[in-house]
Amino acid sequence: MSQVQIMSVIGSAVPAPLRELGLLACWYLVQDGEPISGPLPSLNAAKALSQSLDPGRLSA
Repeated sequence: MSQVQIMSVIGSAVPAPLRELGLLACWYLVQDGEPISGPLPSLNAAKALSQSLDPGRLSA
């Protein structure tokens, strides 16, 4: 069984639209090494989405 994990990216890896908003980091949900969400603006948003998709199986 694969886990949903949270991956963070910083600096130039942050998509340009988020950098233009002043964000220097963003988060993605990944499963089996593949992104399953778009960039999220906060860790709390990533945790909430992860728990709504896969309750009880969060690995950060």
